[in-house]
Amino acid sequence: MQSFIFIDLDDTLFQTLRKCGPLANRDGLQPRAYLKDGSPLSYATPKQAWLWQWLSGAGRMIPVTARDFDAFSRVDLPFTEEAVLNHGAVILDKQRRIDPEWQGYMADVLPGYHRDLFDLWEQVHCHARRDPALNPRLIKDFGVTWYGVIKHATADEAALDRLLNAVIRPHESVLSGRLYYHLNGNNLAVLPDVVGKARAVGFLKARYADLHGPIVTIGMGDSKTDLPFMSLCDYAMIPNGTQLGRLFHDA
Repeated sequence: MQSFIFIDLDDTLFQTLRKCGPLANRDGLQPRAYLKDGSPLSYATPKQAWLWQWLSGAGRMIPVTARDFDAFSRVDLPFTEEAVLNHGAVILDKQRRIDPEWQGYMADVLPGYHRDLFDLWEQVHCHARRDPALNPRLIKDFGVTWYGVIKHATADEAALDRLLNAVIRPHESVLSGRLYYHLNGNNLAVLPDVVGKARAVGFLKARYADLHGPIVTIGMGDSKTDLPFMSLCDYAMIPNGTQLGRLFHDA
C-alpha cells in the first residue's frame, strides 16, 4: 500500500533561531531555509533532522506550506513529490510546474473573492498608517493575488491583535465567512474561503487514490490552519511546543 505524508514546513521541520530556544541548546542546528541574499533564516534541530530522515524513508512526502514559490525554492530539503504552496492556493507538480487542473479550478472560483479582500485591505492599510511597524502585504504568486498577511517589525502580537479586533473581525466579509483569518505568532493572514490547505490536500488525496488504489496518509503540522488538512489524513503528528501542541496540552 502506498503511503503519503502531507507535512507543513515552518515550525514543523524547521524554525527561525528565535524559536530554537536558548543559545546553549543551539548546538547541531542545520540550516534549512534561506533569505534572498543567501543567508540562513531557519534551522532544523537534531530531532527535526532525525525526523526528516525517518519520514523520508517511510513514505512520499508532500510539503503543505504558506510559502510562495520563491520562498519555497529557498528551502533546502529534497522534496520530490507534488508541493502545496500559498496556503493551498497553488499545487506544483513533480517538475515544479503549476498543476493545470488545480489552477483551472482556482481561476474559476477565486476572482469572486477579490473585491472583498481588496476592500478589507484598504481598511488594514488605514489602520497601519497609525502604526508604521505594521507591514501588510498582499501575497501575489504566478501573477495572481491569493491572500493578505500582516507582520509587525518587533513581533508585537498585541499590535496584531488590536488590528484584528478593530478592522478584520468586524468586516462584513469576515462575518459572512467569505474571508477568514489566522493569527499565529507574528503572522496574521486573511484568506478567501476557497483558499485552504485542506482543499488542496483533499484534491491530491483523491488523485493518489485514483492512481494507486487504497493509500495510507499522514498529516503533520504545527498551527490551527494545519488541523483541517491533518484531519483528512489517516494519522496525524503534532510537534510539541507549537500552537497545536499547546492547544492539546491545555485541553
